[in-house]
Amino acid sequence: MTGAADTPTARMRKALHRARVGVRKAGVDYFRGDGSDWIALAALLLAVPAIAAATVAEPAWCAPSALVLPIVAGGLLLRPASLLALYAAAATALIVESAILGPYADGVDRVTPGTILVVAAVGFFGLLIAQFRSRVGVPWRRGGTMLFDLRERIRVQSKLPQLPRGWHREMALRPAGGQSFSGDFVVAARTNGGRTLEVVLTDVSGKGMDAASRALLLSGAFGGLLGSLPPHAFLPAANGYLLRQDWDEGFATSIHLVLDLDSGDYELLSAGHLPALQLSAGTGRWEEMAAEGPLLGVYDGAQFDPIKGTLRPGDVLMLFTDGLVETAERDLTEGMDRLTGEADRYVACGFHGAAWHLIEAVAKDVNDDRALLLICRD
Repeated sequence: MTGAADTPTARMRKALHRARVGVRKAGVDYFRGDGSDWIALAALLLAVPAIAAATVAEPAWCAPSALVLPIVAGGLLLRPASLLALYAAAATALIVESAILGPYADGVDRVTPGTILVVAAVGFFGLLIAQFRSRVGVPWRRGGTMLFDLRERIRVQSKLPQLPRGWHREMALRPAGGQSFSGDFVVAARTNGGRTLEVVLTDVSGKGMDAASRALLLSGAFGGLLGSLPPHAFLPAANGYLLRQDWDEGFATSIHLVLDLDSGDYELLSAGHLPALQLSAGTGRWEEMAAEGPLLGVYDGAQFDPIKGTLRPGDVLMLFTDGLVETAERDLTEGMDRLTGEADRYVACGFHGAAWHLIEAVAKDVNDDRALLLICRD
């Protein structure tokens, strides 16, 4: 029995249990607002009488309103309950300062009602910040790090794989309002021993921060599905995943490219997405490649019919989201004509560096998420 309990599997289970307990003790309790913040509270409580003493000793250099400094720090570091103790100490310090300093020579109080109002207003906003942190469960010291990490994860997940010689690919994504998070995302992988490129461009309902959480969840799920399923099974599986989420605003559009890197043959499968555009090097014209399929997350059992095409040397395939070509002042046809007109300028340079510049040219100030993907055969 002793030997069976000391197997590698048993040791791994014990290690995982210890890790979970350590995480609960080290982080989760704090995120829920139950962690100890006594060190920060003690430091700020000591800072209050220090500031009050400096104000009494040198009122010309340290004004009574300097008490807002520990109050601001408390709003970022303390729990709401601890913050109230800090506020009580600050109020006591104001009373002591007023009693010791007294009025100026002209009879005006040194601690004016305006000073009290400023300190009270800063305290009110500090309490709002503390309550927000407690509700969200993100400490100020690591909140920015977490958001930065989420942004980097989205960027890494949207990174396109390297292509063999003779192919060029690039992508540009710009969120609405200059934000760091977007409802548009790309997942890509080389499958079939590296001979096939699969790319999925998705536009989640909503825009910017409103759609960012759903886009992050879907990009992770779609990245796991891509390459794990046959190409024709991807969109049905993605549709089923969205339906299981049961979101109030849970639909998305998506376009799935399956490209044979040896022959240039490809298939496009669409879930309510805009058509792709292909530039034929032989004619110099852009052609719409429109596959049929319903939106993701609308109804179960949806079918997605592919269309086929071929990228010959010099051809370009362009995938994009509606924020790039459709606005309130411009219909879809006009937007696509403008996009292809601007894209013609980059034929001579092989479309190197074109994706970002095309967004700048046709949809720079659009208040919507914009994504553009270019696949070129040299």
